[in-house]
Amino acid sequence: MPEGNGSAPKESGLPADSQAIPDNTTPAPASNGAVPSSTATAAGLGVPPGTHPSTSSTAEAPTPSTNATAPSSNGAIAGNTAAAEITPVPPVTQSVAFAAPKKPEAAVQPSGSDSSLNKESKPKTQEKKLDVVEHMMTIEELQKKYSVSVDTAKAAASAGLSSADAAKRLQENGPNQLSPPKKKHPIVQFLGYLCGLFNVMLLVSGILAYIMLGIDPVGNKQNTYIGAVLIGVAFMNAFIEFYQVQKSAAILESFLNLIPAKCYAVRDGKVAQISALELVLGDVVYVRSGDKVPADLVIFSSNELKVDNSSLTGEADPQERTPRNRHQNPLEATNMCFNGTLAVNGEGYGIVVRTGDNTVIGQIASLTANEQRRDSPLSQEIERFVKGIAAVAAVVALIFFIIALTVKHLSISYAINFAIGLPATVTVLLTIAAKRMATRNVLVKDLQGVETLGAITLLATDKTGTLTRNQMTVTYIWTGGKRYYAQQISGEAEEEALPLDLEAAGPKEILYMSALCSRARFESNEGPIPQRPVLGDATEAGLLRNAAQKIPNFDGLYDAYPKVLEIPFNSDNKWAMTIHKKKHATGDLMLYLKGAPERVLRICSTFFDGEKAVPMTEEHKKQFEQTYTFMASKGHRVLAFSALALPRDQFPEDFQFTKDPQNYPSKDLTFYGLVSLEDPPKHGVREAIGHCREAGVKVMMVTGDHPLTAEAIGRKINLMLQDTKERVAAKKGVPISEVAESECNAIVIHGEQIDSLTDDDWDNIFSKEEIIFARTSPKHKLQIVKRAQSHGHIVGVTGDGVNDSPALKKADLGIAMNQSGSDVSKEAAAMILVDDNFASTVAGIEEGRLIFQNLKKSVQYTVTHTMPEVWANLLFILIPIPLPLSSILIILVDLGFEMFMALSYAYDPPETKTGIMKLAPRKPVTEASIARLRKRQTEEAANRPADDPESGEPRRKSAGTKVKDAIVGAIHFWTAPFTAKFWRNAFEPTEEETLVDGNVLSWGYIEGGTLMTIGCLIAYFVAAYHTEGYHVTPADLQTNAATWGTDGDVVLSSGRTLTKDQQLTSWNAGQSAYFVAIAFQQAFNLFVCKARLGYPFGRFMFANKWNFIGIFVGVCFVMAIVYIPPFNIAFMTDYHLSPLIWLIPIANGIVIYLYSIVRTYIKRRRSPVKYSRDVVGLQMYPTRWSTRG
Repeated sequence: MPEGNGSAPKESGLPADSQAIPDNTTPAPASNGAVPSSTATAAGLGVPPGTHPSTSSTAEAPTPSTNATAPSSNGAIAGNTAAAEITPVPPVTQSVAFAAPKKPEAAVQPSGSDSSLNKESKPKTQEKKLDVVEHMMTIEELQKKYSVSVDTAKAAASAGLSSADAAKRLQENGPNQLSPPKKKHPIVQFLGYLCGLFNVMLLVSGILAYIMLGIDPVGNKQNTYIGAVLIGVAFMNAFIEFYQVQKSAAILESFLNLIPAKCYAVRDGKVAQISALELVLGDVVYVRSGDKVPADLVIFSSNELKVDNSSLTGEADPQERTPRNRHQNPLEATNMCFNGTLAVNGEGYGIVVRTGDNTVIGQIASLTANEQRRDSPLSQEIERFVKGIAAVAAVVALIFFIIALTVKHLSISYAINFAIGLPATVTVLLTIAAKRMATRNVLVKDLQGVETLGAITLLATDKTGTLTRNQMTVTYIWTGGKRYYAQQISGEAEEEALPLDLEAAGPKEILYMSALCSRARFESNEGPIPQRPVLGDATEAGLLRNAAQKIPNFDGLYDAYPKVLEIPFNSDNKWAMTIHKKKHATGDLMLYLKGAPERVLRICSTFFDGEKAVPMTEEHKKQFEQTYTFMASKGHRVLAFSALALPRDQFPEDFQFTKDPQNYPSKDLTFYGLVSLEDPPKHGVREAIGHCREAGVKVMMVTGDHPLTAEAIGRKINLMLQDTKERVAAKKGVPISEVAESECNAIVIHGEQIDSLTDDDWDNIFSKEEIIFARTSPKHKLQIVKRAQSHGHIVGVTGDGVNDSPALKKADLGIAMNQSGSDVSKEAAAMILVDDNFASTVAGIEEGRLIFQNLKKSVQYTVTHTMPEVWANLLFILIPIPLPLSSILIILVDLGFEMFMALSYAYDPPETKTGIMKLAPRKPVTEASIARLRKRQTEEAANRPADDPESGEPRRKSAGTKVKDAIVGAIHFWTAPFTAKFWRNAFEPTEEETLVDGNVLSWGYIEGGTLMTIGCLIAYFVAAYHTEGYHVTPADLQTNAATWGTDGDVVLSSGRTLTKDQQLTSWNAGQSAYFVAIAFQQAFNLFVCKARLGYPFGRFMFANKWNFIGIFVGVCFVMAIVYIPPFNIAFMTDYHLSPLIWLIPIANGIVIYLYSIVRTYIKRRRSPVKYSRDVVGLQMYPTRWSTRG
């Protein structure tokens, strides 16, 4: 939300007048030098009895004159003031800043001793401003500016624009729509995936294979197929990822609102329905309850018009709109309606002053478009891994090539094609995981996002509509001196209230008041009451639903008790009144009144004690104050109800009531009780947040709502369990300044404080376990995300409103809601919860962690077989011996049976049911990790050109400079692996768990790889010796390696002479044995790599049937290549290979398996698995709302 005049946004979720802070409560000042904490956080939860809480608005209320306030850092009250209390000001230009801070200074400042780096600094801000003056202009000035005629006295008779004038303006300014986000052409997208590092390596390998084919067509004949396979695999990888992203985009398109909106506009003096796209500046628009506002309007006539700004500002409380306004901040202006918001009550006429991209929602969408999401953790790790193996492959290839030139003509492709199966495996595994997440109502727009969700360390979530239902619900009813739960009790203690007694006179009468003294109505009487749509604002809708579910024959209620008078709510009275034909003992008419509690109490002289009305006493008032404080302290909206049975002698049934002059009673009423409402948590949210915290994920609320409301909800849903500094001070009875930061691990920050926070303040905030940001604007949400990322957090952001979209776009993983989310938020997000269930996020985190573990298993499994491939080439050149494994067989290993087995990991379940969600995040944020990050960022900043001092943005570059920088960047990118800094950073000790870590490399390239190579070589030599009884010894192979199978007869050490064909038979049998040995040993390695947390045995080893199917299909593939004669010709294998040779790799596979058990024992003794510590106080049972779904 724009900053405007610096005041906090209005109440949301909880009206200003019904907050927990009493009028005479003095907030404690924040401590000097500490991070300013939210204000109202503790103050409202410890209100002493005997004080009057502030007034409460009724359903028809605009934001009342007094707001629940929050103490600022100096102890002053920081809050809003209603329109009636603001001194009129002349029209001025109001700049609405939607800017986000540039890269935070903290991101590049180490916490070292350099004083220049520790100075207090404020982030530079590049603001995108919108000059809005219309809300401060008179109607006459607006008519003149837009050349339109309106009738303020009789709005329906306004002339509006002429059709010709409107058509001309439409042609000049364009249609009233937001510019669609720029999309890359599908071909450009595909080429982007094709240029991924893995695919570039494969393409380069394929091209080099053809270059070598051109140099030596005879000796490198196999390169005809090898080059095609390498290039084909690169295109296949790119296509799989491209197809998955396009498929997700198509699903997203189906979620967006593609039906053109309609609206009512006054053209040529007549109200006509037109497409919202055709609206132009100056159009007169008619808006009524249920309509979506089609453009930014200035209201010149209204009748009880209220709008829901929650999608734009996060405020759940409906805002009244009238022609009068004294606010400078346009987002607080009471005479402006904004594009995309919803009219929930009344009707009104307005002049269009902003259309398309110039609307407020257009400015926020523009801010979203300017943000870029950084690379996912998985893509960063894959990039580092590919750089490393590319450097190794290049060096090995060069060495092989030089040595080969002195030995014999060989193809360079022998040395560079041993990792071609890995990219395909990773891509397919992510695709399978994305499909599995879709079955759990999580749509992934980017394959990398599948794993990112499992890697997040901080989840920042909106409140309204995400954690809560955005549906006000009656919670408590206090009447006759008793407090009742309005809903079914489930899982919570009953000391606070009693089960609702519908037979008691008090609760029954309040239910009738809730239904009759209301302007809310069901759109239809069909279907279950909880599912019926309601016309009316959130408060009255909550009262209506509660009453309708409990009153018998509700659908006939309004006919049975017709309304004869209605006095709507107004800001002077702060109550609403209705009179109905409802018989009672002394008459035929009943007067019902509801409104702000102390205002209602003031006009009552009697008190309903549960049976009858008795004179009001001080004891009754004390009970009222205690109950009001209790309800308000929970962040509820509180309303009071009163009634008066009109005597027949004064008010007969046909009495004609008039408002002016007033002839109805408005004092000496009977006070019936209080009702509190809240926006309750969604089903499963409490348990979901608890599971996140058990998994080591910090859950943080970032909302535009009031701090009291935010903290009250946070304490119900496991988001905040510990005491804030204010609470600690209240418990100890000491000033806040005397409470040390170490004594509290929870904090609530008011949005007004964010712009003044220093780097040390941000460090202190993110050091807390429990964080709530309240009263935040879109700019603040974006700033919070950037600050969290600068501390090393992998940030996930959930939200549904337009105001959430910049943060959704910037976060490592933006998560939007499908059903309640705006189109802008869905476009900005990388992931969408199809069912709007926050609990689906937990399922996504579990899936993300599982796919990372399975990816790691697959990578470890895949790289293990590369050592037999590499050693085959090394021995061929260095000893030499006839090549144990040809290049074409290497490709069959990587893209043949290995793919079947490696892909089966995609379906591996967790090793234990709860273990994976008990693990600490794989990239935990610690003091050491922050120090390392800032050190690297400082080094990068030192090498980066200085930013423009005025704008804070990078300096503009000429086309030539851009080309030069691109060339230098590419050179640096590919030469980085050949620098000491690259390898120093790669092997720097950290607490992080990466996709390819020391454990994976040690097993794949040293331990498991070496053991597997030994088994392959034994099988190779034994097969060469026993095939056809030739008795070829390793010495014979070494002695005749240069001419084996290519240059006539050879004489063995035994004296036997082998012809060229016999040599080929022996050689092909050896290669077949080497090929089969890799497959058989990898079958054992498949189960070795399954165990990430424990030993490679147990029930989970048999939980995935696809492992066994993969082994079966892989072995069948190997048998076909070796034992089907036609394949022998193409792949240089031999069907004469004896099955007895299989025993060698099987025996060696058992050795590998046993070795892994010993290895795991030693590793676990030295480095046990680190699980997240238990969170004390988690409530892992449903809230009372959960039973109602």
